[in-house]
Amino acid sequence: MSDNELGTFLRTWREAVSPAEVGLPTGARRRTPGLRRAELATLAGMSVEYLTRLEQGRDRNPSAQVLGALADALHLSLNDRMLLRRLTKEADGGDPLVCGAAPSLGRTARPTVRSVLDRIEPAPALVINWIGDILAHTAGYERLAGPLGLLDDERPNLLRYLFTDERARGAYRDWDRVADDLVARLRHGAPLRDPYVAELADELTVTAGADFADRFADLAVVPRRTGSQHIEHPEAGSLRLLHETLVLPDEGQRVIIHLPADDATAAALDRLNGRRPGALRAVGDVG
Repeated sequence: MSDNELGTFLRTWREAVSPAEVGLPTGARRRTPGLRRAELATLAGMSVEYLTRLEQGRDRNPSAQVLGALADALHLSLNDRMLLRRLTKEADGGDPLVCGAAPSLGRTARPTVRSVLDRIEPAPALVINWIGDILAHTAGYERLAGPLGLLDDERPNLLRYLFTDERARGAYRDWDRVADDLVARLRHGAPLRDPYVAELADELTVTAGADFADRFADLAVVPRRTGSQHIEHPEAGSLRLLHETLVLPDEGQRVIIHLPADDATAAALDRLNGRRPGALRAVGDVG
């Protein structure tokens, strides 16, 4: 096994990507297979000297921003982005799954909070922690989110789904607005210099690239407690939802309750929950 797997990975991918694939002209007298170092460096916004150090193994600790830029430039798939991130962590002698000492991050919802969810069935509602892990949810939320693929992972996470699951962009008609709000919540709603946020942000900077990194760097966007979403549901059709957020400050958790914004959505949710239309009432129209 090579002691420079990160460099080998980058060089192999650079040589496998044709100029045409990244929008560059293909010259008749090219001697280098794939992209030249200078071309990849330009596409990724870095110097040729730094890219050379990475490929030769003389620098084994690139930032998440650098990795994200390289992944974007090489058009890497999600699996290849994850491999790139793992190779970087291993080259630096770190464990990609270990987070440093941090304030306690809740991984479960209190029994009384779960009891609240029971009381508001079948409304779609969930409990999340400050990095977007889904800790508990109503059966109504499972019927809403399950067919979208949002609950497929063993430990589902709203941000990871939104930015790395290709189904998310088809599910959310207002994907950009939802992405803005979730990243703002991650940026502003967690303890200062939280390592769990840093770990997730590094991961998504690599796996999602500029779509996530640019939003995370924008300090001007602040999260909203209330909002709306327009979802294309494979079983219920077009849904227009409002949501209300209840904060549990001692746990660093939030309860998010989704409510129908119009009569058509109310009727669709009733059908999804096996109830006669009319049980749910619309809250109001979405602006």
